[in-house]
Amino acid sequence: MKKILFISLIALFCCNNKKISDKNTVENTKQELVKDYSNYHNEAKAFIEKNNFNETYYYLVDLNEHSGKNRFFIYNFKQQKITDRNLVTHGSCDQFEENPEKWQKVKFDVRNDSHCSMDGKYKIGKRDYSSWGINVKYWMLGLEKTNNTAVKRVVVLHSWDAVKNEEIYPKYSPLSWGCPAVSNEFMEKLDNQLQQVQKPVLLWII
Repeated sequence: MKKILFISLIALFCCNNKKISDKNTVENTKQELVKDYSNYHNEAKAFIEKNNFNETYYYLVDLNEHSGKNRFFIYNFKQQKITDRNLVTHGSCDQFEENPEKWQKVKFDVRNDSHCSMDGKYKIGKRDYSSWGINVKYWMLGLEKTNNTAVKRVVVLHSWDAVKNEEIYPKYSPLSWGCPAVSNEFMEKLDNQLQQVQKPVLLWII
């Protein structure tokens, strides 16, 4: 009887160890899959210091990632880490030519009415009314040749009921006409954050 009990305890211990080991493997794999954005963070920090932008945080949008994955990041310079992330749309980019890969792959174009996303650095501007989502939008002022038509195209930061508040991979987020649209819940966070700053916030789309 004692021998059977002893063997059972050993089996239980081994199984638990395997579960712990498997869990650690999964966690390590997740960490390995996270991109290294340190070069962007460093460049963003230098940019905001030079241009008198908000020095607490900035927004990084990586449209190279699958649209069903979190790719809108809030990076806190003081904490030196990404403090929040969520889904964001990209443009359909199908007005001037066929774009059969519009769901899978982003295309950038600065032209008016292209419905494309535009990469580069933006200054988040005035808070305004939006007919979408929570009825709040922020104008985005393009600071580079790749996005200097943002105001004319009304490419703005806003929310949209169709955008989920959590990852939906392998499904895709809906397509926009170039706006980085987020979920209503995430927009409420951004709106609260943006209303409290005294200096302009940098949004960088890559």
